[in-house]
Amino acid sequence: MAHARTFNPRVLVGNWVEEEALKDLILQKDRGELTVQKEGALRQNILKPVSLSVSQDGFLHFGDTIMLVNSGGGEHEQRGTCVLSIIAEDTSDFASRSQTNSVSHLLGPLQVGGSHSMTPCVRNAFIITSVDGTSDGELLRYGQSFALRTTADFARELFLSSDHSTFLKCAKKSRLQELSLVEEFDFQCWWKVIYFDPQERLENEGYPVQVNSKVLISHCKTNQFLAALGNHILW
Repeated sequence: MAHARTFNPRVLVGNWVEEEALKDLILQKDRGELTVQKEGALRQNILKPVSLSVSQDGFLHFGDTIMLVNSGGGEHEQRGTCVLSIIAEDTSDFASRSQTNSVSHLLGPLQVGGSHSMTPCVRNAFIITSVDGTSDGELLRYGQSFALRTTADFARELFLSSDHSTFLKCAKKSRLQELSLVEEFDFQCWWKVIYFDPQERLENEGYPVQVNSKVLISHCKTNQFLAALGNHILW
């Protein structure tokens, strides 16, 4: 053992492990794969401004880009005004350009919630979409089924979906029926607008829905309404 050769000319000398790690870091940076870069890209894309539709006749139409706003208040709790928004918790909800060889986009399924930011952007803009062949531009009426999808490109046209709550599938905080954005369109993505005042609900069935009016949005499969619960908060 005393005469064993412990050195070979081909052996790398120096702190080569750190050098390789530095090379990998630089390569990831050039590709935009660093976590800080992904978070910055996610924030920049999801907060990109979106122009909402402007109604000429005061009614909602298929193909309109809208925001769903909860006016807050309530009889038993004080809630601030909030708008239905995408919850992208981390970079796992987002595919970068280097991963897909195409434009960056969100990955479904995604959670949604109520946000106090009222500025129209990719995060909170939704498009009224037909489920029965109604053409874009046609009036949306009370009791008529429709779907809500996100905008194209980064938001990737995901559909707002829900289903009955189970032990394994339910909302994180309230444990009630889960609400999410999914890629596949099916009956779980069907919704309808219900007239707010129950005394006049039957008389308004089939009439066009006015913009900026207080309404109930009901899920067709479960008959549950969209709601923002002020006692359940996600930071």
